[in-house]
Amino acid sequence: MKQLLSKLKDKDIQQLIGKQLRFGVIISSIIVTIGGVIYLVRHGHENPSYRTFTGVREGLNHLPGIWQGVLENRGMNIIQLGIVLLIATPIIRIVFSVIAFFIEKDYLYVFITLLVLGIITYSMLGGLAG
Repeated sequence: MKQLLSKLKDKDIQQLIGKQLRFGVIISSIIVTIGGVIYLVRHGHENPSYRTFTGVREGLNHLPGIWQGVLENRGMNIIQLGIVLLIATPIIRIVFSVIAFFIEKDYLYVFITLLVLGIITYSMLGGLAG
């Protein structure tokens, strides 16, 4: 394992992180497009009522509900899954950055990046949003 980590150069790690960002955006875009097509095929003929606000449909505001809707082939849930993946893409980049800084033995940046990751995780899991 040490031999593999020592062979990775800074440029290789940066290319890996860049590819991860590209693939994350492309995959999430494809998923959102597929969900949009499914939604339009099933609900495109409906007339929306703009007089009443219905809010977020149940099941779209937490991961188990999103996944259940994806398994049932619901367009809105597939769109929501694509959006969650799009949000997760830069967070995964931060995790890759922690690993890269650790390989380079740059412990100050490991600490700073872990602090950023902790703040993001705290704010996503309830934090101060009220």
